[in-house]
Amino acid sequence: MASAVRKIWGYRYFVLLIVWLLYVVNYFDRIAVLTFLPFIQQDLNLTPAEVGQLASTFFFAYALGQVSAGFLADKFGPKKIMNIAIIVFTAITALTGFIKTFTQFFILRIGLGIGEAHHFAPAAKTITNWFPRAERGKAMSWFTTSNFVAPAIVPLVITSISVYWFGGDWRPVFFLLCIPGIIGVLLLWYFITDTPKEMLNKGRLSKEEYQLIEEHEEEASPIDTPKKKNYGLFLKDVNFYIYMVIMFCNIGIYWGSTTWLSSFLVKQHGLDLKQMGLFASAPYIVAAFSTLFGGWLMDKFGHMKPVALIAYLGCIPVLWALGSVPKGNTVMLLTFLLLTGFFISLNAGCVYAYVQKRYPREVVGGATGLSNGFGQFGAFISPLVAGYLVHVSPDGVQDFSKVFAFFASLAGIAAIGSFLLKEKPMAYNEENKLMEPKQTTIHKA
Repeated sequence: MASAVRKIWGYRYFVLLIVWLLYVVNYFDRIAVLTFLPFIQQDLNLTPAEVGQLASTFFFAYALGQVSAGFLADKFGPKKIMNIAIIVFTAITALTGFIKTFTQFFILRIGLGIGEAHHFAPAAKTITNWFPRAERGKAMSWFTTSNFVAPAIVPLVITSISVYWFGGDWRPVFFLLCIPGIIGVLLLWYFITDTPKEMLNKGRLSKEEYQLIEEHEEEASPIDTPKKKNYGLFLKDVNFYIYMVIMFCNIGIYWGSTTWLSSFLVKQHGLDLKQMGLFASAPYIVAAFSTLFGGWLMDKFGHMKPVALIAYLGCIPVLWALGSVPKGNTVMLLTFLLLTGFFISLNAGCVYAYVQKRYPREVVGGATGLSNGFGQFGAFISPLVAGYLVHVSPDGVQDFSKVFAFFASLAGIAAIGSFLLKEKPMAYNEENKLMEPKQTTIHKA
């Protein structure tokens, strides 16, 4: 059956493309804030600790919103929840151009976090609904490249717009970011449905592709699943909690480094706005390819563990070294930025595909929302802690070596969790209880 999956290239890939584009729009909004952060800090006269508080405020709201997003997507359908999310975070991004005080920025960061939080879990559920289980590793990895494509292009695009259109002013850029959000709402409305069945009824999905998607789901869970969603199925699985710890560290590393990267380049290495935009994009250029490679490996061998161990064990020395690169050594700085992008992103798609491969699709929304919500607390804690680890010398020079050492320690914890994690897909038995089969082949690509 695996070979049959590869032979049909249908509408599900177009759905994946639209969902991917929508998440690039999502990242445009949040990365714009982080890219201009050192300059916003200067305009609002903020300390490094206050910058850390503002960054973490977003992720605190984002983490809480993730939990409700998953359950709302299961209850009302992912399309409706994604639509509301895009409208909310687009409006708040535009308002960011008006901020004058720490308090105003603080309130908008909470609003942006809540809005963007209700995008990921519905997007992941859409992919789960549209792809056979054997393809979900690659599909989620392809989708997750949005996490890196956007950061790769956003700093270059928005710093160029700021410099060449607005004379270095960052505020008007946020007004322009309304346009991608409006386009995203229109794409979602026209091209996406919650399930393949709806698109089949509209005559835009072939019966062959629909049958392939559903037959592979039946193959993965041969016993009839209960109509009522039982979230206790994954809550009773100890591996789910190990997975949440991994998510905490994984997201903490990514958003901790992403949050402070522009400040690190400007404050420790003295780069100007244009140079910072170029160097800040470097890790994410290689990251997009690394994510796809990791997803291919997971589907090829049927396991996340080898990919995760390579990624996290590689992060430890690379992150540690990045924080200690001497000022002025741009070749070494660029080298470690590229290595950082590779190792941080290698398991980025695979770690999200774990839930989709292990649990039935009926509860994927809730499991994704809860695990990602807990993981986002890593994004809340990481920038906050980092803000207090930045060392400011009497002459105002900032040193980030302890910050990146902290990120390296998170990678070590994630490596231990990955080693302990079990990965076999779970299915319903005759009593409609979730179990881990002794033998299964549904994970093979």
